[in-house]
Amino acid sequence: MELRQIRYFTVLADELSFTRAAKRLHVSQPPLSFQIASLEAELGARLFDRTSRSVVLSEAGKAFLPHAQAVLARLEEARSHVTRVASGLQGRVQLGLAGSHFLGPLPKFIQQFRLQRPAVEVVLHEMKPSDHLQALRDGRLDLCVSRNPLNDMQVSAALLWRDPVVVALPPGHRLASRRRLSLADLRDEDFVFLRLDSSPFAARLFEACLWAGFAPRIAQHVVEVPAALNLVAAGLGVALVPASMAQLRSDAVGICRLGPTPQPDAKGARTRAAKAPDINGDVYVLWRTDHVAPAVAEFTKLLVEWAGGLPA
Repeated sequence: MELRQIRYFTVLADELSFTRAAKRLHVSQPPLSFQIASLEAELGARLFDRTSRSVVLSEAGKAFLPHAQAVLARLEEARSHVTRVASGLQGRVQLGLAGSHFLGPLPKFIQQFRLQRPAVEVVLHEMKPSDHLQALRDGRLDLCVSRNPLNDMQVSAALLWRDPVVVALPPGHRLASRRRLSLADLRDEDFVFLRLDSSPFAARLFEACLWAGFAPRIAQHVVEVPAALNLVAAGLGVALVPASMAQLRSDAVGICRLGPTPQPDAKGARTRAAKAPDINGDVYVLWRTDHVAPAVAEFTKLLVEWAGGLPA
């Protein structure tokens, strides 16, 4: 039984005229009559009672009609579903992100995306930044939001927004009146520091301090930036944090920009020729390059476009 035969049958059942049905199907009458006869032979029943003046559905035809219509309806549903999936209008996006990203602009985009693409399910997976990349490589995530701009044979990244690193200081701290600090200014401070195994971003901050000539004296380790800010507000130390996160607690902590730090030479003197490593908390979206589902590609494209319109 061919779908063509079923379609011919339903049109003829609607028109009850071989002439009108053939015209509607854009075929001549002989092929239409042949396909109907073939269908009747396969079913072992006459579907139409024909006279020289009329064509009417037989009892077998009346019984077969709702089944034929259901088959064609399911076929149209399948066609529509495939089209929506292929165009990115339907599907699922598995997105990994750290808890701190829930405090930034990302939730607003997700809300807007769900309104624009209601048939695309966005599943959020909150996890440590250090776990994002492995989950992405393993295929457990489609995308992740990260401060690690990784690009290799398997993973690509696109910038979402800039986020410079600033110094968060406890209320009333002796350095709070300064507009700009260097890493060297912090060598004698207690630090609230992100755990080095929590993210590549934390490791970059620690390496920058070493480059500036000192190992930070860590009073407390935390996993997330909001926790670091709360401890800074409580007076437990200073912290190096992305500016966007620091602004969320500007009522409770002092914020100073971070300027370049000359690197000490072998004798401990400072040299102006070298500058400190560029440390920042810029936010990226990462995805696997070997397979990107249409819904994931659509989500990524719209996210990058939306982020490009955010105020600096």
